[in-house]
Amino acid sequence: MDSFNGTNRGLSASSETRAEIVELITQLEAKNPTPAPMEALTLLNGKWILAYTSFVGLFPLLSSGAKMPLVSLEEISQTIDSENFTVQNTILFAGPLATTAITTNAKFEVRSPKRVQIKFQEGVIGTPQLTDSLVFAENVEFLGQKIYLTPIKGLLTSVENTASSVAKTISSRPPLKFSLSNSNADSWLLTTYLDDELRISKGDGGSAFVLIKEGSPLLTP
Repeated sequence: MDSFNGTNRGLSASSETRAEIVELITQLEAKNPTPAPMEALTLLNGKWILAYTSFVGLFPLLSSGAKMPLVSLEEISQTIDSENFTVQNTILFAGPLATTAITTNAKFEVRSPKRVQIKFQEGVIGTPQLTDSLVFAENVEFLGQKIYLTPIKGLLTSVENTASSVAKTISSRPPLKFSLSNSNADSWLLTTYLDDELRISKGDGGSAFVLIKEGSPLLTP
């Protein structure tokens, strides 16, 4: 977990750091306490938080190093329901006034003691959920000069109220759903390490995913 620090879940990791993490993953896989993960489906149940991936195409805009103004990536997760054989992948974004999520829903079939076949069915762009009001700083720096915002506090409050009104209007609308059921919506996932708290999986092209079970102390910085 220490090796993931500063890598933005692996999306901005250097080649040297990636090589180090690959070696650590290989060592951990050799000590896998669950050699047949698909025969221990109850361990897979629940929400898993992505800690690291070598798949730079996971979210191209972020992996390219681009920054979206006022928007941050809060969480990437995968929720598994082994009783209904469903998988839900979620990317959670946060802005100044609201959070929203992009989700894909899929079904999976067990194909071997370690591998599942995944069929994506639906994508969902979630309804924005309102957060706390905008908080403006007392001053900002621009070209080395400190600019105090107190004189225009009334104007900023007006901007905040307008933005809040717009956010409330958007949040009252239903989620946007779209179909993913086509010939390109199939994938597979190989689980190479599994215990109560940590999971390592390999996807198409050999990309690695390290996920931590929600609530695990491993998620604590």
